[in-house]
Amino acid sequence: MRVGAFVLAAQFPGQGQEEALHRAVRSAEVAEECGLDSVWLAEHHFVPYGVCPSAVTLAALMLGRTRRIRVGTAVSVLPNAHPVALGEQAALLHIVSGGRFSLGVGRGGPWVDLEVFGAGLEAYESGFPEALDLLLRWLREPRVSAEGERFGFREVAVVPRPDELMGGELPGPETVVACTSPATVRLAAERGLPMLLGMHSDDEEKAAMTALWRTHARAAGHPPEVIAGIGHVAAGVAQISDCPADAAETLVKAMPGWLRQGLDAHVTVDGRQRAMRDPVAYTEMLCAMHPVGPPRLAADRLAATAEATGITRFALLVEGSGDVAATEENVRMLGAEVLPLLA
Repeated sequence: MRVGAFVLAAQFPGQGQEEALHRAVRSAEVAEECGLDSVWLAEHHFVPYGVCPSAVTLAALMLGRTRRIRVGTAVSVLPNAHPVALGEQAALLHIVSGGRFSLGVGRGGPWVDLEVFGAGLEAYESGFPEALDLLLRWLREPRVSAEGERFGFREVAVVPRPDELMGGELPGPETVVACTSPATVRLAAERGLPMLLGMHSDDEEKAAMTALWRTHARAAGHPPEVIAGIGHVAAGVAQISDCPADAAETLVKAMPGWLRQGLDAHVTVDGRQRAMRDPVAYTEMLCAMHPVGPPRLAADRLAATAEATGITRFALLVEGSGDVAATEENVRMLGAEVLPLLA
C-alpha cells in the first residue's frame, strides 16, 4: 500500500493566498518526514478552490526540498499547455530528481482558462488525445515531429532525454491520466497508462472503472503482466483523530465554505450552466467514504478500497481543516498511526 498526500493549495474563506501556498509546501515537507510515499499537486487558474496555477512549478520546489518522496502533478491541465513544453519540464524534473517525478495530466474543464491561454473549447472537447499522444512521444522518442490538427512542426531533438537517466536504466517519468468518463478510461488503457480516479467516486465506481480499463487494455494487446503491474491512483480525503466525531466535525466545519467559495468562482468559457453539488452534503459524503476518523477506521477504509478495486496507491487530501498546524498534525498522524496498520 502506497499512501500519499493530495495538495490543492486551497484558499479557505478569510485566508490569503500566501497562507494557502505555505500550507501546501508544509504538507509536502511533513509528508516526507512522516514516511508517506508521495505528494500530488493540483493546479487551478483564477479561482480560490486552489491557488497553485502551475503544478510542475510547485513540484520543482517540492522536489528540491525533499530527498525521498515521489512528487506528482494531479493534474497538469493539458489543454492549457503545449505538450512539448510540458514534456520538457517533466523530463527535466525526472532527471534532476533522480526519477522521483510523476506527471499526471487531465482534460480539465470547460473553463475560461481555455480563452485566456488561447487553446479554445475544441482543445478541451476533442483535442486531448492528440495532445496526450504528442506528450508521450516526447517522453519516449529521441526526435519528434508533429502533423496533427492542432500541433504541427518539423522534427526536433528531444533535450533533455528522459530515458538517459542513469544510463538508460530508468525509463521516462511515469505518466498518469485523470479519468472521469468511459472515453478517458479507454484512452488511458489503450496507451497502457495508469488512471487517477477522483475522490467523488466510491469503491463501486472505482471498481467499475478499473475493470473497464482492463478490458480496453486487453483489447489493445497489452500483455497480462503489464496490465497487472499498472498502479492506478485513487484520490480521497484523510482526516485522522483519536476521537471518532472530531475528524468529521473538523471537515464539516471547514470544507463547505471552501467548496462554496471555490466552486462558485469557476466561469465557463461558453456560458454553459453548471450543476453545483451541495457543499455540506458533499463533505458529509466524503467523510463517510474515505479515511476520516480514528487510525484503525482510516486503515480499514483504505484496505477496503484496495480489496474492492485492486488500487493500492492513494492521494489523500490532508488540508481539509484549512489550518496549517492542524494539517501538519493530520499528516503526522497519517504517517505515524495509520501507515503501520497497513504494513
